[in-house]
Amino acid sequence: MTNKAFNATRSEKMFDLFNYILMALIVVVTLYPFLNVLAISLNNSTDTVRGGIYIWPRQFTLENYKTIFQYDGLLQGLQVSILRTVVGTVLGLICASMLAFTLSRVDFRARKFISTFLALTMYFSGGMVPVFILMRDLHLLGTFWVYIFPTLISAFNVFVIRSFMDGLPYALQESAKLDGANDFTIYWKIILPLCKPVLATIALFLAVNQWNAWFDTYLYNGTASQWTTLQYELMKVLQSTQQGGSSMTNSNDMAKQMAQISPESIKMAITITVTLPILLVYPFLQKYFVGGMTLGAVKS
Repeated sequence: MTNKAFNATRSEKMFDLFNYILMALIVVVTLYPFLNVLAISLNNSTDTVRGGIYIWPRQFTLENYKTIFQYDGLLQGLQVSILRTVVGTVLGLICASMLAFTLSRVDFRARKFISTFLALTMYFSGGMVPVFILMRDLHLLGTFWVYIFPTLISAFNVFVIRSFMDGLPYALQESAKLDGANDFTIYWKIILPLCKPVLATIALFLAVNQWNAWFDTYLYNGTASQWTTLQYELMKVLQSTQQGGSSMTNSNDMAKQMAQISPESIKMAITITVTLPILLVYPFLQKYFVGGMTLGAVKS
């Protein structure tokens, strides 16, 4: 009995050791690319050309970030990016959840037709030119709402939320109706509080997409400087750096400084600049990813 107990304990220890090693390798593989980008962004540009930088800068400097934030359009772009991320996430979440709630109702007769129509939009689209013409005819070019209206409804988001709602007991809605609640009250006060995990997930998807978007700025608001975004302005900074700073004519000092900055350092500094703000959102949404779907909703 003693030998068997000893062998079992040793096997468990070996299994735990293997798990620790495996988890440590996964952490290293996950964190190394980010730490490498951070190290290069904080390293002297001239020294970066030599290579050999891994997770720690060889010659620490903040000149790469100073160069980026000296550009005139970044502050305006940052404000617009934050605004479109907040507004786009909130409105997109409300529209997707309302449509998902409607499609989850078994008494809604057109649910199959609308679900099929939404599914088709995931495989077929009008293309870039027809969408541009549509935005022009709707008089959305050069406005803030060109960032919001095309992204209000996503078929993928609707189906994810609807699948979560389908798992909720329909008796909750029936009992609420018996108590005199209308459909909007059921949606707002009963269904949404139970859908916090899936809503947090979709909110994260929407926020990341809105924050990282820059091509729609290039297409629709390229000449509207008041609605430029941070990512679009950083893209122009990167292009100017790769062209030797020829297109950045803010000042002679700025052009001279850009000539001394390597595109690799600017690229890494831009990556950290656009990644860090949205990365700070994760801790606030993490608590909603766990928990029961109907915890405390059904009383015995």
